Amino acid sequence: MDDFMRRALVLASEALAAQEVPVGCVFTFNGNIVAESRNSVNITHNPTRHAEINCIDIILRYCKNNQINYHTYFENIVVYVTVEPCIMCAAALNNLNIKEVIYGCANDRFGGKTVLDVNTFYDKGYKLTGNVLADEAMSLLKQFYKGANPNAPESKVKKNK
Repeated sequence: MDDFMRRALVLASEALAAQEVPVGCVFTFNGNIVAESRNSVNITHNPTRHAEINCIDIILRYCKNNQINYHTYFENIVVYVTVEPCIMCAAALNNLNIKEVIYGCANDRFGGKTVLDVNTFYDKGYKLTGNVLADEAMSLLKQFYKGANPNAPESKVKKNK
């Protein structure tokens, strides 16, 4: 388990170096990595390009190219992600009937368990395990948020003059 999370942390570090929110993700099937990605929101200018969504797209392409039923394939996927999936990603993973999600640190702002337990909206939710190498994942987030996100919109908060 730690090996897959360590790989996800490497991907998150790559995201940090690219000035993306440092989230890395690995999808495994029968104990082998079948997809991996990191956040690519800023580089694509697409707010949906989270690491999990990128991995989902990789698997969908693989299944299409190899004439594999993706519904069955996703049921055997275990996801390793450095930060608890956001509500959007948690819903997408649930819709695909992912087997299990293992994450590093909690997502207190947008978490699909912490903020809104997405699993309660589905008949069959995925197994969820957290706090795997959480300190390492949180450290990357802290490094990112110390600096300014160059692609973030300007604040709309009125400043006193």
